[in-house]
Amino acid sequence: MNHRNHPIGENPMGTMPIPKLMISMAAPMMLSMLVQALYNIVDSLYVSYIPDTAAIVDAGDKAVAALTLAFPVQLLIVALCTGTGVGINAALSRSLGEGNRKQASKIAGNAIVLSLAYFVLILLFGLFGVDAYIRSQTSDPITAQFGISYLRIITVCSLGMTGFMCFEKLLQSTGKTVCSMVGQLVGSITNIILDPVFIFGYFGIPAMGVAGAAVATIIGQFASMIAAMALHLWKNTELDRHPRMMKPDFRIIGKIYVVGGPAIVMQALTSVMTYGFNLILGTISENAITAYGIYFKLQSFIFMPSFGLNNACVPVISYNYGAQQKKRIRQAIFSGLGIVSIIMLTGTLVLQCFSAQVVGWFDVSADATALAIQALRIITLGFLFAGINVILQGACQALGNGIYSLIISLLRMIVVALPAAWLLSRLPNAKDVVWFAFPIAEASACAVAAILTVSIYRSRTKSMPIHQ
Repeated sequence: MNHRNHPIGENPMGTMPIPKLMISMAAPMMLSMLVQALYNIVDSLYVSYIPDTAAIVDAGDKAVAALTLAFPVQLLIVALCTGTGVGINAALSRSLGEGNRKQASKIAGNAIVLSLAYFVLILLFGLFGVDAYIRSQTSDPITAQFGISYLRIITVCSLGMTGFMCFEKLLQSTGKTVCSMVGQLVGSITNIILDPVFIFGYFGIPAMGVAGAAVATIIGQFASMIAAMALHLWKNTELDRHPRMMKPDFRIIGKIYVVGGPAIVMQALTSVMTYGFNLILGTISENAITAYGIYFKLQSFIFMPSFGLNNACVPVISYNYGAQQKKRIRQAIFSGLGIVSIIMLTGTLVLQCFSAQVVGWFDVSADATALAIQALRIITLGFLFAGINVILQGACQALGNGIYSLIISLLRMIVVALPAAWLLSRLPNAKDVVWFAFPIAEASACAVAAILTVSIYRSRTKSMPIHQ
């Protein structure tokens, strides 16, 4: 195909110097993801302060544990939406890079149809599968009750999440990352404000406890969806939005899933890993599950900006892959690796030095607090490897090889992590050493990721000229 039959200057992804482009695109995404990290943590933070009653002792610990048990399903929903979004992002950005407006518009229309299909699937799980899922991880009746009430609301009312993540990706694919950030901010701020209102009961609203955290979350998600949809309709002038563009096109859906399918599986592995760790940690103690939940929410302050950076890398690499710009592809990969290394090393230093202080934000028992501090100090040893893995996975996806990304994720999340955790959980000091499974898995995956990325880069760009 002749890629030079259109002016790539129409889009800054094809002309702006890569370091400046990466910063301009990544900065709003990273800020958006930082807010998302705050969004993720406030539910667990607030419910840890739910007061004990005559019938419930350590209510805060049980509430945090319940949200930890629900979290794998939330991660699975995110995996469906963002994994598909990776495929949409790569396909749509590449079509724009090739100058094919009609193809890009059809991709956007089919993305909306897929988000509606996901909502129906999640709704059915919310109605019929939540009880069995939560009870498979705990025998504590109070923890189970908390988890079921929270997760049922989240799943039955998931249209806000699936809709927002669709429109967010459409904005990111066209380079409008500030708009996607605005949509994220609207929902995150809404949730942060409403959480204490619904959990503890203010302004005439009865205290709803754990269920209140879910209500605040879904209201925030719908606010994000409405904002992102409005910005898409207003700003995405590169795309035609006629209803016929939403007619399911299995050729286009196939293109989306060539990259998006492995990305869904790849991101779903986080859900599988979390569920697996919940089961393994449950053999140690329920406090270990609570500690894991605290760690997972705190680490999102470091990982979410890295994911935001990855979300900037994918469309930049994809666009320049479509436009046959070999030099810019290489520059984008190295810029991403440089920035993510700074993020991860900074995060490691902060969490190593201030682990006790940040865990102290949660009002949980002394045992759960000590375990969470131990987890943070050990798991952060693998953060640099994890950041490199995130960027290299994105590079493989953007270059059209989602399978390599899947291999990297399998190593990180399943093949190394879970067996290592299980073996460490058999030791007498399991509650102290089980956390080493994380850095072991990240370091192992990083070595393989480097080899795979070099391989796919060379094969995809060997016939490209190096443009000055």
